[in-house]
Amino acid sequence: MEKNYTCGCGGRGLCSKGAHTGHYCQLNTYDYLADIPGNTEMTDLVEVQFKNTRKGYYHNSYGLPLEKGDIVAVEASPGHDIGTVTLTGKLVPLQMSKANLKSNEEIRRIYRKARPVDMEKYAEAKAREHETMIRSRQIAKDLGLEMKIGDVEYQGDGNKAIFYYIADGRVDFRQLIKVLAEAFRVRIEMKQIGARQEAGRIGGFGPCGRELCCATWMKNFVSVGTGAARFQNLSLNPQKLAGQCAKLKCCINYEVDQYIEANSQLPSKEIVLESMDGEYYFFKADILSRTVTYSTDKRIAANLVTISAERAKEIITMNRAGDKPDSLEEGGRRQPEKPVDLATQEDLNRFDKKKKKKKKKHKHNEGAKQDTTAKAKEGE
Repeated sequence: MEKNYTCGCGGRGLCSKGAHTGHYCQLNTYDYLADIPGNTEMTDLVEVQFKNTRKGYYHNSYGLPLEKGDIVAVEASPGHDIGTVTLTGKLVPLQMSKANLKSNEEIRRIYRKARPVDMEKYAEAKAREHETMIRSRQIAKDLGLEMKIGDVEYQGDGNKAIFYYIADGRVDFRQLIKVLAEAFRVRIEMKQIGARQEAGRIGGFGPCGRELCCATWMKNFVSVGTGAARFQNLSLNPQKLAGQCAKLKCCINYEVDQYIEANSQLPSKEIVLESMDGEYYFFKADILSRTVTYSTDKRIAANLVTISAERAKEIITMNRAGDKPDSLEEGGRRQPEKPVDLATQEDLNRFDKKKKKKKKKHKHNEGAKQDTTAKAKEGE
């Protein structure tokens, strides 16, 4: 008998309260406890997300009835900021521990749900972000600073602006802050980010067809080296290995452990296999299918023979004992397949033959009709 699990919001299956369908969906966490009674009363901590991937954790000190997707005004320094509630209840402390944040640290409060006046100020501040970013880039260029301002985020009340910049080395931007404060009449905060973090803030789609991992679920970035690509026999082509951040793709690290484990079960590349036919040198290996291809020449592909890893280890054991098999392949050498000429697989006149058959059949039908007509006349 099929069971129907009904959530507290009236839907079936997964609870719609746990999924966020608003504007801020980056780094979204599905709240699988949203339909449990009393979940929001377990803690007053609330996760609030701002522009792109910036998140913060706040106390719901006034006991507001908050749900995922509500727009709230939170305490900031100075003034207040506007964000969207992305998580409530028991999962919030778990997310804080995952982000290496302690609950006893200074956590600000949620003031209220956003009012129409708050949203008007918020919209005005957001409308200035792109123009501010373009102008600030020109100011940094005029000051001769080796940095790139990748994004600008205004606080919800418009009293503060965060400038996200990328730089290879240390940058003295004290003069830049003075010029920016005079130009935009707001409080300035500079935050340095990496290339991967910039890609996460901008977002986009990868060659796999899905959204970028850094923009959807990745929070901590692990260094990626070319060694991970070598273990997986990937082509060391920078254009194929690099992501939209111009760094090595994070997904190269996902399966490298599996490849390392599978590669450890293959014979060494330095071992030369000896048979009655001659010596065979390692050419290539298919790690996941556990097959190894050997060549009779060290430098080029000549007389290639593909065998299983178990067969290669068996031959290595025989060579160490002083024996040589008749051939690398099990059961003796296989007869080489004759080359197939694709042009001779089909007769070029095959369509003409069908037409001739149809004509003959048509003539046969005409002859049968004539005989039937003649017999009918004789009967008359």
